[in-house]
Amino acid sequence: MVYKLAQSIIKEFLLLKRDIGGLLTLFVMPLILVITVTIIQDSTFKSATQSKIQILLVDNDHGKIAQSVFENLGKSHSFEVISQVKDKKLTESLAQELVNKGEYQLAIVIPENLSKTLQNKIEENVTQIVNSVGMNDSVTSISKTKSTPKEVKLYFDPAVQNSFKDGVMNAVDKMISQIETQTIYSAFQEQLGEETIHFQEDKLITFKEIVPKINNQEIRPNSVQHNVPAWTLFAIFFIVIPLSINIVKEKSQGTFVRLLTNPVSNAIVLGGKTVLYLVICLIQFLMMLALAVYFFPQIGLPPLHLNGHLFLMTVVTLFAGLAAIGFGLLIGTFAKTQEQSAPFGATSVIILAAIGGVWVPVFAMPKIMQVFAKASPMNWGLEAYYDVLLRQASFLDILPNLSLLFLFFLFTTSIALYYEKKKRAV
Repeated sequence: MVYKLAQSIIKEFLLLKRDIGGLLTLFVMPLILVITVTIIQDSTFKSATQSKIQILLVDNDHGKIAQSVFENLGKSHSFEVISQVKDKKLTESLAQELVNKGEYQLAIVIPENLSKTLQNKIEENVTQIVNSVGMNDSVTSISKTKSTPKEVKLYFDPAVQNSFKDGVMNAVDKMISQIETQTIYSAFQEQLGEETIHFQEDKLITFKEIVPKINNQEIRPNSVQHNVPAWTLFAIFFIVIPLSINIVKEKSQGTFVRLLTNPVSNAIVLGGKTVLYLVICLIQFLMMLALAVYFFPQIGLPPLHLNGHLFLMTVVTLFAGLAAIGFGLLIGTFAKTQEQSAPFGATSVIILAAIGGVWVPVFAMPKIMQVFAKASPMNWGLEAYYDVLLRQASFLDILPNLSLLFLFFLFTTSIALYYEKKKRAV
């Protein structure tokens, strides 16, 4: 049986060696893909964190609030404030026109008398509070004025994402809230007397990110740690195409029928394909790792730090490869022509990658798509890779995902064997 399996593996190797295009697809294209995507995402990340976004600021207030917004945005590492364009003072209409054309991503318009209205309203409220508790010796008459709510207008380029809009609006709202708080403190000091009390305006609540550490070194995920596992998994599942095509070729050329006339079971034939393509998956995986560890630093990308996780990542690769091979065997068994197997294989792999979290994180998907993602073998493999590389997981932690991948392989292979047996019986 071992001899028959070895001969079946050699046969598959000879078939694959004749297909230069298939070999390029299996080995070269994944490398080009991971380099391209990682460079794009890494440069996008750097541009979002290092370069400044130009913001138009229209100041119709000329008061404390507008000055504070201008100063805080100027101190930010993310924004560059522009108050005039081509020696022209900005107006609301000009700013709106420039943003709508896409020349700038954002314009902030501070309304007239915003600082004055806020100051008057706070002084009125503070005076009322002080009088009501009897802390003021002379009761001050309060003239309540009904003030019209002021609007700080934000004009966004229609092409910007909602996450950018939400972030900017939260930042502006936070700045104005801080100004309002400081104004309230100042109003109380004036009412109570500056010598009487001094308020502490230091922040009582702060936020601190706790970063995982290995050997007292912080682990901060980067674009390489996210992309290499994701696109390695995509490359592994892409073997579905040449595998299914070879199975269809054997059926159309009569090779498969001649194999069955020999004392060889169908399981041996499929076993030869499984072993060979599993070795190909391992080679793809090692090539991806070598690229990320040694080549990426040469082109300005952060290197991939394995931190002793090579063994577990190899285990994940083996089980992910089995799942991909089972899927390819299933497609090749059911397809009647190469025109059926190749497009269906490519499309199905892309769909599995899309819903599995290779392109878009699962948590960012709609709820219904998150449910579908849990049924994608790519998601099982990707989560296992991330558990090992980013979450410092053990073998027992990734065992559920490995079990799902292996069950998927058994399920698809069993269906392929059953279908082929039933078809021959007819």
